[in-house]
Amino acid sequence: MPISNARKWGTLVIACLVAVIPNIDMTALNLAIPNLNRDLHPSATQILWIADAYGFALAALLVTMGGIGDRIGHKRLLLIGTVGFAAASALTAFTPNAELLIAARALLGVAGATLMPSALSLIRRVFTEPKERTSAIGIFSAAGGLAVGLGPVLGGALLTHFWWGSVFLINVPIMAVAFVAGLVVLPEARGPRPGRLDLLSVPLSAVGVLGIVYGVKEAALYGLTEAHVVISVVVGVAGLVLFLVRQGRAADPLIDISLFRRAAFTGSISTNLFAMFALVAQSLIFSQYFQLVLGWTPLTSGLAGLPAALASMVGGGVLAPVLINALGRARAVATGLIVAAVTYALFLLAGVESNYLVLLIPMILSGGAMGLALTITGDTVLASVPKERSGAASAISETATELGGALGMAVLGSILNAVYRHTLVPPAGLTAGARSAAGDSLGAAMQVATKLPGTLAGQLTTAAREAFVNGMHVALLGSAGFATLVAVAALITLRHVPKVIDDHEPAVATH
Repeated sequence: MPISNARKWGTLVIACLVAVIPNIDMTALNLAIPNLNRDLHPSATQILWIADAYGFALAALLVTMGGIGDRIGHKRLLLIGTVGFAAASALTAFTPNAELLIAARALLGVAGATLMPSALSLIRRVFTEPKERTSAIGIFSAAGGLAVGLGPVLGGALLTHFWWGSVFLINVPIMAVAFVAGLVVLPEARGPRPGRLDLLSVPLSAVGVLGIVYGVKEAALYGLTEAHVVISVVVGVAGLVLFLVRQGRAADPLIDISLFRRAAFTGSISTNLFAMFALVAQSLIFSQYFQLVLGWTPLTSGLAGLPAALASMVGGGVLAPVLINALGRARAVATGLIVAAVTYALFLLAGVESNYLVLLIPMILSGGAMGLALTITGDTVLASVPKERSGAASAISETATELGGALGMAVLGSILNAVYRHTLVPPAGLTAGARSAAGDSLGAAMQVATKLPGTLAGQLTTAAREAFVNGMHVALLGSAGFATLVAVAALITLRHVPKVIDDHEPAVATH
């Protein structure tokens, strides 16, 4: 049964809505931590778990939720997810202690894992015309990027007038709107012969992905040689190996590993993962440089990052279809990555004191270029598999994105911190304890400076900011080089992918 244009674009609006809210949630939490510290008094370890519980649960369950959606229907799973996310948001907003807050954040991650694969699969279902599908995926991807920029803006506005829980409570009415609209607008999409859920594959998938993501994040904080980091990565790799072996033998596997025999699919997944690695450079600029070096408020920093998010929307939604037609998919992706590499190098103009206008053009160019590249790879992933496998395919793509971001933050963050420690020259007059604390990070140096006399505090702050900028420059150069390598890899792995991937696969169930 044909789907009307109004219903198609209504599906996209709902998909964007459920993708935007979790991303706003993640960035707004960072602003809420000072207020949260005052009210709940969490330990340093608990603060880390409050921040990470959502991401860990999300990454661990993406593949499972993609498979479940293929079996029970992605409309049904998305509607369940909106209810779950709203309920977990309300619980999070009113938690009375840190322990319950960690648990509530994990529940948010479980609910969030139902949303992204289902939203992408529904987009794949309703947009069957290639150019429309590429534009729709570009808009969807850009909406997620825009949400990251809006998080600090919205969070800052809420925290000015309300308590820390308000950044979560706002999710409830928005998810309610998405649920009601989804009941009316969304078509159902599931595989015609999905089979039973392989229960052994679920924990293997979760252990594998969680072990690697946790290990990578911990490596960024404690180094690669720590015992718990090594154990986590080994357990994760073992879990993934057993998971893939199981998928090849199970009667009803959670994912069809034959998907990886498709060059377009594997090439796009790999490019997406490593492009996200490089993209973390811009995240480092926005989240730390504006606030810690230039001294801007979180709200001002969020507003400063919005042009990049808007450019990402233009790059993905407008430029991607045009450049696919003009250059082909491989060269279009490579072009986006090369432009991003050049703009990362332009960020070297940023110093301890910088004019925002100097950074604005590189921000816009890099946002548009990465939006272009990630939209094309995302579109290629979904277009290169049958519709009945789109849930598993989108879950794999989202998992690769999570892993790429974690790897980038770990590696680039470690490079930045190493250069910071190596180049920091603390002023004379500091105690051994203050000198050691200031060497941990720029944030720690700022805390030490608050307890020092005026002149000494100013000297330490200047030295720490200069050391941070040195580290940031090295990390940005690394990102530029890495983006260039990924551009070459995209030219090779995507060279045989056609400009237009027609949708001739059997239709899935429609209600």
